[in-house]
Amino acid sequence: MITWLIGENSFEVREALKSIESKFDGSPERIDGTELTLAQLPDLLMGMSLFATERLVVIQDISRNSSMWEKLPEWLPRINDAIHVVFIDTKPDKRTTSYKALKAAASVEEFTPWTDRDTQKAEQWVKARMGQYQLDLDAATASHLVRRVGLDQWRLSQALDTLSLLDTVTIDAIDQIIPASPTENVFQLFETALEGDSRKVSESIATLELTEDPYALFALLSSQALTLATVAYAQEGDNAPKDFAIHPFVASKLGRHAKRLGEHKVASIVELFAKADADLKRSRGEPWLIIEKTLLSI
Repeated sequence: MITWLIGENSFEVREALKSIESKFDGSPERIDGTELTLAQLPDLLMGMSLFATERLVVIQDISRNSSMWEKLPEWLPRINDAIHVVFIDTKPDKRTTSYKALKAAASVEEFTPWTDRDTQKAEQWVKARMGQYQLDLDAATASHLVRRVGLDQWRLSQALDTLSLLDTVTIDAIDQIIPASPTENVFQLFETALEGDSRKVSESIATLELTEDPYALFALLSSQALTLATVAYAQEGDNAPKDFAIHPFVASKLGRHAKRLGEHKVASIVELFAKADADLKRSRGEPWLIIEKTLLSI
């Protein structure tokens, strides 16, 4: 039997592998595919032990080993029926003969990282996961946790492990013990700037400056500015959250700001960010000062 786990969502790949291993009565054999040699293949894919009737062999990243990847189609038909081989690859080249051969021979599962389009899926996953700890999360609390942590399942899982120590999970408890993701911090900063709270903007910049990269943070801020413009210029009947994969909560909050500011002001904000982007690329000033000046000019 051949299983192929593909994708950049390493959390779900790990979960799928754990499920396979839980059904195997024995010790899995884990192989680094990047260091695999042709001489190892006969024993690995065809050999059987006198003391076991079946084997589970997990081969990681064989697609990154060009010589072995090229030879793989020749060996797939030779795999012993008593051996369950699990290939794990992050981003194999779909144009290759080996990709097509392995896809045809294996049971394939693909795992892609979550995006804003998967927000509702993430909220349902959080609620189900907390149920395993015998803790109930209502829809509002689950939504708040996903907004605060982001859509990285590793970070969400770690947050849930922390929250599982509580008797009751509330929004206040989440804010007190779960660190906000960079995206959440940036959204709060951008909203503070839109509200004209210059003192809080400067304080937030001073805090973020200690831990964040200014260029990465500016990229996230620019994304918020473009999202504001998208919401502001949406016409009646448009569905900006769905069409542009905007989180409904973000679309709702920025929509209120866009309505208050008007299209002309929103356009001027986008121009401010375009100028700041040019200044950063041309090193026309200290990055954090450019960012702070831009936000205070909104």
